[in-house]
Amino acid sequence: MKNDSRNESTVISCTAFAGTRRIAHGGVRQVALKAKTLLDRASRAQVLIFDDATSELIEVDFRGTPEQVTRRIGETAATQAESGSAPPAGETRGPGRPKLGVVAREVTLLPRHWAWLATQPGGASVALRKLVEHARLANQGKDRLRRAQEAAYRFLSAMAGNERGFEEAIRALFAGKRERFEELVKPWPRDVRDHAKKLAAVAFGAADAAPGRG
Repeated sequence: MKNDSRNESTVISCTAFAGTRRIAHGGVRQVALKAKTLLDRASRAQVLIFDDATSELIEVDFRGTPEQVTRRIGETAATQAESGSAPPAGETRGPGRPKLGVVAREVTLLPRHWAWLATQPGGASVALRKLVEHARLANQGKDRLRRAQEAAYRFLSAMAGNERGFEEAIRALFAGKRERFEELVKPWPRDVRDHAKKLAAVAFGAADAAPGRG
C-alpha cells in the first residue's frame, strides 16, 4: 500500500492506523516496520501513517522485505540530506553572505515602495528583512494556532469524516470550544477519538495563548 503525501524520511515522529485502530507510534522506520508486518498478514488492510506534527500522510513503499522497506527509507533520507545544502529550484545564492544562507529572489513592488525602501538605513534588502522579521514575530501566536488547527483538521477529515457530529466538531475546533469538541467526539472509535483530542488540545492551547484570548 502507498500513501500520497509527505515523504517518510522527513518526519521525526508519526502514528499509523489500520482502519480506526492505532497500530504504531514512534519513529518512521519503527512505525513502517510494524505496518509492514500487519500488511504482510492482511494485504487488504487500509493503513494510514500520519506525521504527528502536521497530520499529513506519509508515503511509504511497503514492497519487498522489511529490510528493503527500511533501506529505501534510509536512501531517501540520505538523498534529501545531500540535496539540503543546495538552494531550491529557482533560487540562487547571493554573493553577499553565503554562510547565512542568503538567497536572491525577485520582489515586485510599486514605485512608491521602492522609493521608501531606498531611504531606509542599509538599503532595501536590510529594510525588507527587518519588516519580514517583525511580521514573523508579531504573528507567531496566530501562526501556531493556524498550524495546530490545520493539523487537527487534516486528521479529522481523513479518519472521522463519516463519524456522527464530524462537522460540528470541526466548527468547535476552529471556534476554540474545547468542551463542545470533546463532547462531540466521545462516541467515536477510541483510538481515533484519543488522537483527535490530542491534536485538538494543541490547537486549544494555542488559541488560549493567542493575543486577545485569555
